[in-house]
Amino acid sequence: MTPRPLRVTKRFTFEMAHALRCHDGLCANIHGHSYVLDVTVLGTPAVAPGEPKDGMVIDFADLKAIVKRLVVERYDHALVLHERERETTAFDAMLFGRTFFTPWQPTCENVLLDIVSTIEGAMPLGARLVAARLQETATSWAEWQA
Repeated sequence: MTPRPLRVTKRFTFEMAHALRCHDGLCANIHGHSYVLDVTVLGTPAVAPGEPKDGMVIDFADLKAIVKRLVVERYDHALVLHERERETTAFDAMLFGRTFFTPWQPTCENVLLDIVSTIEGAMPLGARLVAARLQETATSWAEWQA
């Protein structure tokens, strides 16, 4: 069989809280979501008979390790706020131990763009990140495509 380029996708989940600075609705309050992240990689399956990665664009275990280290460990059970909130809130309690601040509004769209920029350069040779989808609720998500 002649190898042809194809896409492979792996799904990840994490829990994250955020609040949207200056928002005109309920999302201005701290609240959380069960996020679903789909990461899609494009490549041509390896032709390496007898080798461990034969027939793979990327080993799903390798993709899992990259996304877990760079995304899930950062965002899971974290509170993400705009950096301007740092000045107005006392976060010295242990309760806020996994709070981090961003220079951008922590919307689903911006979180996805941060994820994409974080993992793009971590793809192994022959595999290219070409799409990502971050689902914030059962009916709402953002999508990115190269």
